[in-house]
Amino acid sequence: MEDNGVFLVIGLIAGGLFLLWIILYFIPIGLWFQALVSDVKISLIQLILMRWRKVPPSIIVSAMIEGRKAGIDLQRDLLEAHYLAGGRVAQVVHALVSASKANIDLTFKIATAVDLAGRDVFEAVQMSVNPKVIDTPPVAAMAKDGIQLIAKARVTVRANIKRLVGGAGEETILARVGEGIVSSIGSSTSHKAVLENPDSISKVVLEKGLDSGTAFEILSIDIADIDVGKNIGAVLQIDQADADLKIAQAKAEERRAMAVASEQEMKALAQEMKAKVIEAEANVPLAMAEAFRSGNLGVMDYYKMKNIEADTQMRESIAKPDDKKNSRKNF
Repeated sequence: MEDNGVFLVIGLIAGGLFLLWIILYFIPIGLWFQALVSDVKISLIQLILMRWRKVPPSIIVSAMIEGRKAGIDLQRDLLEAHYLAGGRVAQVVHALVSASKANIDLTFKIATAVDLAGRDVFEAVQMSVNPKVIDTPPVAAMAKDGIQLIAKARVTVRANIKRLVGGAGEETILARVGEGIVSSIGSSTSHKAVLENPDSISKVVLEKGLDSGTAFEILSIDIADIDVGKNIGAVLQIDQADADLKIAQAKAEERRAMAVASEQEMKALAQEMKAKVIEAEANVPLAMAEAFRSGNLGVMDYYKMKNIEADTQMRESIAKPDDKKNSRKNF
């Protein structure tokens, strides 16, 4: 019986503690008292209803206390709505307090809109107070004299609170600054002028208003480093000369091929004509035989023709003695 009494007491104590934990969980008396001593007006019923609405009362109470101490009037319903929308209540309140201390015009509506847009509103306020320096990657550009220059710039930006929602980010700033550097170097008549006065690039780029439509305000653009690269103009001229040479060689090869083809055609034509001459010479004995048979050619006429041929050959041998000598040497 005594053992049963002990177990009963232990069970009653455990049940009482569990019931007390449930009561303290759903009825956050500690938070209510903390809000009361911090001069934040919020009822115990509202804290209980927050539990039922799946809103952590500690986040809302802490935010209201921080705002109250900083002199910022925050409404509980708006804080709950921002939390339920997926916002970061603590970051928004930190940003509002920092903006108030820095005399920056930042309303609760703008702060929550920036937070829901995915930007860190507290970091944006800090960047408004302390500007941020962005280093651009190396930007290569060519001056009019064909010399390549590689420049690096440092861009000092300050967050523009009013344009954080819908404004472009750092990538756009870097792209625009790079484009401005390329345009400025490209418009220079000589790379020496750029090396002598690199701040001219900064002036030209700043005058273009590159921060329009972005979430930042460009305060300054400083050329951190500038190096001389390749002689692009000379490389292009060499490439063009090589291309012209190849074109000329191709045309010359085409003309040579056409000449060879024409020569072969002429040789073929000469062989064809020789064949015709040989064919005609082969018909001469036949014609002479036919002339003998028909009586149109007599024996005396034939001897006279042979004498004429012999006389002609003698005259040709006398007129061209060198051909005989060459023919003897060959033998």
